[in-house]
Amino acid sequence: MKIKVLGFLLLVFSFAACDGPQTHHHHDNTPAHGNHPAMYATLFVQQAAEYKALCYQAFNIAEERLDTRLQIPSDNLLAVVVDIDETVLDNSPYQAQGILDHFDYPEKWDEWINAAKADTVPGALSFLKYASEKGVAVFYISNRREKFREATLQNLKKYGFPDAVNEHLLLRNEENDKEPRRQQVLQKYEIVLLMGDNLGDFHNAFDANDASARDAFTLKNISNFGNKWIVLPNPVYGTWMNALPGMEESRKTQDNSFLEKGLKGF
Repeated sequence: MKIKVLGFLLLVFSFAACDGPQTHHHHDNTPAHGNHPAMYATLFVQQAAEYKALCYQAFNIAEERLDTRLQIPSDNLLAVVVDIDETVLDNSPYQAQGILDHFDYPEKWDEWINAAKADTVPGALSFLKYASEKGVAVFYISNRREKFREATLQNLKKYGFPDAVNEHLLLRNEENDKEPRRQQVLQKYEIVLLMGDNLGDFHNAFDANDASARDAFTLKNISNFGNKWIVLPNPVYGTWMNALPGMEESRKTQDNSFLEKGLKGF
């Protein structure tokens, strides 16, 4: 595949800290379906067995880590904290429809969320039910906005997710930073596992729009990944996009050529 095509594909749906996808602005020269920048990323999520395998792998590891912790006697109340979008609920149909009908976030985002019909991420439901059966509380920390509370609870309850109640659903108010909400859980519980598709789901140091800072903090926390921090695959959007060289300027100019700066060829 040509490098230019790879660069173009990097401009995929991005969430405002998982609040909703944001693509390039819609213009009269909207790309045809075949070369839409989110095409391959969305197809990977919806069609690739590799995507499903990565999800199952993540939740298998989570179950092993949980079992290990449960073998240690403790009087602490235990909890698992998960993100929602692309961690337990799959929004790829919204992204796919945007490709097919040429619309961008936030168009129809409220309609999608309020329909409460997002399917489950592979492995998520069975793992969280397992955790609940073991007496471990489940908390959902999401940067969905408060106006989506009822629809989000409806979607979670539809599949029987445990602890799908107001007290265990911590949504975004003003700040994207999830640390205050994690601290809220820590007031009463020991957090055994954090699970999410965006590194900000684990520590607010990852919220930086500086790629080198994010890389450095990743290296500093190698031992946490696969242990207390379990990462779900998401090739479609995330804070990593904000850290791409030239992203900030491109949002002003709508010039996507900057993407090639992020590519490392041979």
